Amino acid sequence: QVQLVESGGGLVQAGASLRLSCAASGRTLSNEYMGWFRQAPGKERGFVAAIKWSGDNTVYADSVKGRFAISKDNARNTVYLQISSLKPEDTAVYYCAANSGVVGIRVAAFYSYWGRGTQVTVSS
Repeated sequence: QVQLVESGGGLVQAGASLRLSCAASGRTLSNEYMGWFRQAPGKERGFVAAIKWSGDNTVYADSVKGRFAISKDNARNTVYLQISSLKPEDTAVYYCAANSGVVGIRVAAFYSYWGRGTQVTVSS
């Protein structure tokens, strides 16, 4: 079992930056991809970014390339999502998730473990 806890969300103005954190606990992570997804009101949960726990391979949704950066600290068992130049359309609940395989990196259904999410609200 893997437990994931997100933090770092909040209410910010457009143009600001935020760094979201996802602390993992439980069994030792090894070959998992750690992903960030977001869900806005009335919309489906969508892929944002993912990073391989062992190594530095990263994957991004096209819509966030250039503004979002995913990183990790293996010693702290923590994954980060740095968001720059926030826009009102970035408003959503941001979820951290763990994928035990290497397929379906962009697909929520392939992720086995999920955090409870952290709310990001961007005012214009």
